[in-house]
Amino acid sequence: MAIVVKRRELTFWEKTYLPAIFRGLGITAKHFFRNLARHILTLLGRTPSEPGAVTIQYPEQRRPIPSRYRTMHRLMKREDDSPRCVACMLCETACPAKCIHIVAQEHPDPRIEKAPARFDIDLGICVFCGLCVEACPEDAIRMDTGILEFSSYTREGMVIDMEGLLKIEPLPDHPPSKP
Repeated sequence: MAIVVKRRELTFWEKTYLPAIFRGLGITAKHFFRNLARHILTLLGRTPSEPGAVTIQYPEQRRPIPSRYRTMHRLMKREDDSPRCVACMLCETACPAKCIHIVAQEHPDPRIEKAPARFDIDLGICVFCGLCVEACPEDAIRMDTGILEFSSYTREGMVIDMEGLLKIEPLPDHPPSKP
């Protein structure tokens, strides 16, 4: 059995959409004048209950990034410029997106068991959760570069290999995180 719902007939004014347009303009005007009043109170030295909204002019003006914000990955180096990674595969195992791929090899130093022959991160599928950083027992991988903008025209261009990860340095205005 079908249920039929009868809709009421729209009035002449509802068919013109003028009431909806004026209602929307009223909401926009209310927000505009409330924000204007908050900025004027701030200029006069009064403290409004909430600060006025501010627009950041994005390409020219950057929003400050907190020091613990997760940005692009980088691999840490030892004193001899070799990667600090011991290819334990904990970051690859902890990654929910499965974007880290490591191939292990023997390390030339007998005190270190393994080293990565390949260490690739696919930034195109990374969710920037930071679980790889938390899982690493050697503090070999960090997400403290301050680099938020990276792009490529191909999917292969979003994959960063070990040499690329070792070259990445934190931006000068973004302090690196403490281990």
